[in-house]
Amino acid sequence: MPNPPRPHGVRHGARGQARREEIVRAAMEVIAERGYRGASLAAVAEKVGLTQQGLLHYFPSKEDLLVAVLTMRDEWDRGDRTGDSNPMTVAQTIGVVEANAHRLAIIRTFSALLGESVTEDHPAEPYFRERYRRVRREMASTLRAQWGDRLPSGLTPEEAAPLVVAIMDGLQFQWLHEPEGVDMPASFRAFLRLIDPEAAA
Repeated sequence: MPNPPRPHGVRHGARGQARREEIVRAAMEVIAERGYRGASLAAVAEKVGLTQQGLLHYFPSKEDLLVAVLTMRDEWDRGDRTGDSNPMTVAQTIGVVEANAHRLAIIRTFSALLGESVTEDHPAEPYFRERYRRVRREMASTLRAQWGDRLPSGLTPEEAAPLVVAIMDGLQFQWLHEPEGVDMPASFRAFLRLIDPEAAA
């Protein structure tokens, strides 16, 4: 299980780290239900049996807790990969989509924060801006590893990367609204077959 980042100057042992992970999971649930702006530290604290002051011992601010939520989500997706030197394969990308179809709470949290992040002065806006830059870059590396400098369609990996990312995130929104009617893995595989009929075989 990935460990949420520790706020500067805050140190905890194994028991404290487990408590931090419990708090992050509770925050995911509260944000998924209410959105970031509607979520309160008091509501998160109540879910884990702490006072708000007790929660602040682990996360000094709501923004620190938000960063931990977003970081945990990214670490689940990235696994042991680190950077462009070790790009995800196309098969691993499909695996992420398949895993997401079983992670309702975290996908709902991510989507709620993504939608809210475009509003003025939202604390997640810098995170998502940098995340999308990184994800597009990493996706281009994945596509290049699979097809070289030109995909079967003639697009470059850099041209195709934003489209793949858009499909992945767009499918999540559709699935959240109608999980019984949208099969994310099947739809993503269908999209990949538009790039290359052998890609999702």
